[in-house]
Amino acid sequence: MEDMEEREERREDKREPVREGRRRKGQVAGLLASALVFGTVAGGAMVGVNVLAGRGISRETAAESSASQADTLLKGAEKGSSIPLNKSEKTESGESAESVSSIVKSAMPSVVSITNMMQYKQNGYSIFGGGEQSGETAASGSGVIIGKNDTELLVVTNHHVVENSSSLSVQFVDGKSADAEIKGEDSSADLAVIAIKLSDLSKETLEKIKVAEFGDSDSLQVGDQVVAIGNALGYGQSVTTGIVSAKDREIETENGTESGLIQTDAAINPGNSGGALLNMSGQVIGINVAKYSDTKVEGMGYSIPSKKAENIVNELSTKTTRSKVSQEDRGYLGIQAKTVDSQTANAYGMPEGIYVYKITEESKAADAGLQEKDIITSFDGQSVESLDDLSSLLARYKAGESVKLTVQRLSGNGKYEEKELTITLSAAPKSEKQKSSARQKEEQQGQSSQGDSEDEILQEFRKYFERG
Repeated sequence: MEDMEEREERREDKREPVREGRRRKGQVAGLLASALVFGTVAGGAMVGVNVLAGRGISRETAAESSASQADTLLKGAEKGSSIPLNKSEKTESGESAESVSSIVKSAMPSVVSITNMMQYKQNGYSIFGGGEQSGETAASGSGVIIGKNDTELLVVTNHHVVENSSSLSVQFVDGKSADAEIKGEDSSADLAVIAIKLSDLSKETLEKIKVAEFGDSDSLQVGDQVVAIGNALGYGQSVTTGIVSAKDREIETENGTESGLIQTDAAINPGNSGGALLNMSGQVIGINVAKYSDTKVEGMGYSIPSKKAENIVNELSTKTTRSKVSQEDRGYLGIQAKTVDSQTANAYGMPEGIYVYKITEESKAADAGLQEKDIITSFDGQSVESLDDLSSLLARYKAGESVKLTVQRLSGNGKYEEKELTITLSAAPKSEKQKSSARQKEEQQGQSSQGDSEDEILQEFRKYFERG
């Protein structure tokens, strides 16, 4: 009998690790729905999110640096060219080359706090009636300074830290803040690069901050000591320490599978995502991304290795920084689509992405070769995994601009083949602009129309998955 009880106590429920980087006010969830894609997704499509209540960034952290150091460390590249990560030739060692305090003093000026004013939608009923509620809430995360170009300071963070943003703000080590825009994002890698105008930064701030030094994550060994810095709980920068618990880990998160991760027992709390994981030489060897959330589990945090992030970040840094375009001028793709998440992809044996089940008559997409049943996986060189991803990108493109779409298309032999298409975004028809304007007014009032029911959406989705 005792043996059975002991086995029961040792048995652990299976849980999915969840990304703990974003910290928000309120808890929201939404129905994953089909919609007409026009800048933002029409019809109220929304990916459900589950987050913890948050607080604003308030704590200031001081760090010493000279103007000459800033000029040297803020190594730039010509605008539009790749900005290589600031890498060191130092050798790695499992032994502490520096004290934690000296590492923190050196690295803290390279880490920033990010506040994302995030748009959300929520289905539910209250005393005021049913329908879909929408609004804006503050979410917080972290980022690492990676370089600059002629006009911008560049920061790497997680895609999930900046997704669904209406505005972004970055706070630096001296406590000063500046607005930021998304330069490039890769949802499949959960990475993004954001840009801050150098003209928005004071001389004093530029003297205090510096570009992070990146190390070789491949040289890490299990048991090596590491330091994590990030905007935990939205209070401002804080520090935790631990060791490398494992390498090349694969985990299931709310947004799919992530592989090749560093596992650490350094505390990775809400707000830490996008922050730095450092070796004992003070080099960034990982971008913190997720924590295993379970009442029976402690000390399981995850980080994207610097080696894995390097090429993606360098490519994202070359993208054109885009501000949001007004609804009147916004580009129109003209499709009705459904997100294919990892669960659906496994069930139907298909790629993850955005499943096109209808192309509208006004759209130019069909003329460019887009077909119904195509699955969109990339928009203008940036991976997309959901309607939210696509809508976020479309919101920054004007009608008349040409973009490259990468799609997966089912061939005659039952296999998917990759196709690249160039599509010119059209202006939205008047009827869609009117609908979009109505949705904006509803959202400003904190509610919007329910759109298609879940049953109707799933029936439509299954119908178009039939392969004959």
